[in-house]
Amino acid sequence: MDEVASAIADPVRREILELLRHSRRTAGDIAAHFTITRPAISRHLRVLRESGLVHDELVGRQRFYVLSPGRLTELAAWIARFDTSAGWTQRLDALETEVYRTRREHRARPADQQTPKEHTA
Repeated sequence: MDEVASAIADPVRREILELLRHSRRTAGDIAAHFTITRPAISRHLRVLRESGLVHDELVGRQRFYVLSPGRLTELAAWIARFDTSAGWTQRLDALETEVYRTRREHRARPADQQTPKEHTA
């Protein structure tokens, strides 16, 4: 996991991952998005490959880089353990249940026992 965290610490590598998010790309295509040299892009791709975040596929004479999201999923799961907002999901689910229960009880009451609706102009 340390390799993954180190790999995504660099903004260029994060942007490369964004580029690979929807489709595979060649190193030349990736390099075209940056103002840094092609050898620098190659070094970034090597770091991403060695960390397991991308893999390459040789198609004919072209090498395509493809996102390997499994390692990111591991990191995301580890980070999620520290997410304190997770408790809100349970609280909101409980609130939704209570709202539905109250509506159901309200509809089940006889019409003469229901509270009058407020009229506003």
